[in-house]
Amino acid sequence: MAAGAGLVTLATRRPAIPMGASPEGRATADADPTLRLGLVDDLEAFLALREEWDALFERAALPHQVFQSHVVLRHWAAHYLDAQTRLSIVTLRRDGRLVMVWPLVRQRRFGMVTLRFMGIPIAQFGDVLVEGAGDEALLLEMGWRAVRALRADIFEARKLRADSVLARSGLLAGAAATEQIEAPFACLARRVGQDGPSQAYPARERSNHRRRLRRLAERGPLTFDLVAPGAEAAELAGEAVTMKQAALRRHGIIAPAISDPRFQCFFRDAAGDAAGGSPLRIALIRCAGQPIGIDLSLDCKGTSFGHVIASHPDHGRGGVGSILIQHSFAGAKARGNTVFDLLGPADPYKLEHADGTTRVADLALPLSLKGRIACGLGLQRLRPALKTAVKRLPAPLTRPLSAWRSAQD
Repeated sequence: MAAGAGLVTLATRRPAIPMGASPEGRATADADPTLRLGLVDDLEAFLALREEWDALFERAALPHQVFQSHVVLRHWAAHYLDAQTRLSIVTLRRDGRLVMVWPLVRQRRFGMVTLRFMGIPIAQFGDVLVEGAGDEALLLEMGWRAVRALRADIFEARKLRADSVLARSGLLAGAAATEQIEAPFACLARRVGQDGPSQAYPARERSNHRRRLRRLAERGPLTFDLVAPGAEAAELAGEAVTMKQAALRRHGIIAPAISDPRFQCFFRDAAGDAAGGSPLRIALIRCAGQPIGIDLSLDCKGTSFGHVIASHPDHGRGGVGSILIQHSFAGAKARGNTVFDLLGPADPYKLEHADGTTRVADLALPLSLKGRIACGLGLQRLRPALKTAVKRLPAPLTRPLSAWRSAQD
């Protein structure tokens, strides 16, 4: 543990970044000597923070920060942390107790160093964990100064909710929005009825739900289950991703993140982690003993986040997806949740179940001259622009591309 002026850098294998020599570091020490900043850039050091990170999360985390939980990020690190991605986690302690975490990684792309949130592409929301005593703004400003001292060219805030801690802090004023979407959510007390959709749905939709159930039952006995983390959950999680990949190929949708083998490995391992506090929960529909619909959701502090909603290709026209959403809603409510977040984007089928939406943006803020030039040229907008262009291609073109992409994986 290397100490600087009011700043501690944690590292077990790499040389410490000289943050403590910066003017910001000295100002921090002079302002409050009980506060100590640190940098974790090593996997072992990150894993060693588990107990303290979990305690901070329990005390201060918001529901959407489930993607900043240690359990989610350590499973992510096991599969996505590679030679091109280096941890750059900024921490802050008050009297030795962990009170803030900026869970970041450092990547070099196109000749530029970019800082971004850990967890991508699994994490659907990025944010900062902070526990203040009425001084959250001060702590966040200290953290931001430490981030800027990491000598990156661009700070990229992907999937930043409008109600997130970082967005509300105002620290990213002046950042360019490279993409903006809406994340729909459902109020479970309003959406869950006694035997399916509640009165919040039109009578026609409630009738359609009953009709779909009858038609499915004609193909075999139906069972509805909820599965907690464990060996069965791991197997089902892998099957859910396989179903999702098949559905995307069938519709000619190119989704590199989902077709990446690491995506399936992450969910299989997270679902199997019964002893590690995994937030993953599974809603399952079987017909004649075979899984035909599987939902993978993450529960956190009263909100369930529906990450993967998948139905069997053989039942693609039977309305299984809609039935599965209702089963997922009911299961989430039974587990004590009050909100079900359907995540972005706000696809039409999600809006049919939504009681509101949350604005989510991808932001890019230059931190150097090189970064300002890149942002000025719009390089950070290339990814969303290409994604949008591919989505607008007709299915006869995208279907072979999707199949080819899957074959490469």
